[in-house]
Amino acid sequence: MGLLFGLVLSGAFAFGCGAKREENMQKQARVSVLQVTSSAFTNEGSIPARFTCDGDGISPPLAWSGAPDATESFALVVEDPDAPSGTFVHWVAWNIKSPKLDENVSKEAVLGNGMRQGQNSWSKPGYGGPCPPSGSHRYYFKVFALDRELELPPKSDSAALEKAMSVHVIAQGELMGRYQRKR
Repeated sequence: MGLLFGLVLSGAFAFGCGAKREENMQKQARVSVLQVTSSAFTNEGSIPARFTCDGDGISPPLAWSGAPDATESFALVVEDPDAPSGTFVHWVAWNIKSPKLDENVSKEAVLGNGMRQGQNSWSKPGYGGPCPPSGSHRYYFKVFALDRELELPPKSDSAALEKAMSVHVIAQGELMGRYQRKR
């Protein structure tokens, strides 16, 4: 009787672990796709100089659609994977309520609308425009729909944001722009 109970118990445990793994895989498969756009540039197009270090360095306008009904907030990460020292982060933001951001978002860490901005790779909050040292670089504007707001201190970095939102992403999308400095 003890051996049979042990086999049943170990089978139930294995089933329970497998069920949890299956649940996580199903949740990942349910992540919807957001359509991310900008009125300033097209996907894979050139980012205008005014949104870079060669211009005003202001953030470009962004919009996204396709968020599931369960969306409570959005998060944003802008990265340059072509930087010589590895991926360079240009913008980290979370608790965004609207499916759009106007151009020239304030560089404050905490905005009046509840949006928070983390540290970019220059160790500053807010958007830091493209400023590649040489060649053409790609800039990925990644938007995430989340099933909740996040409790992160202002000025958190992209790693902290990614960890905090990892199990709360219900949709995501990206827009890629290119920039090469004229010298």
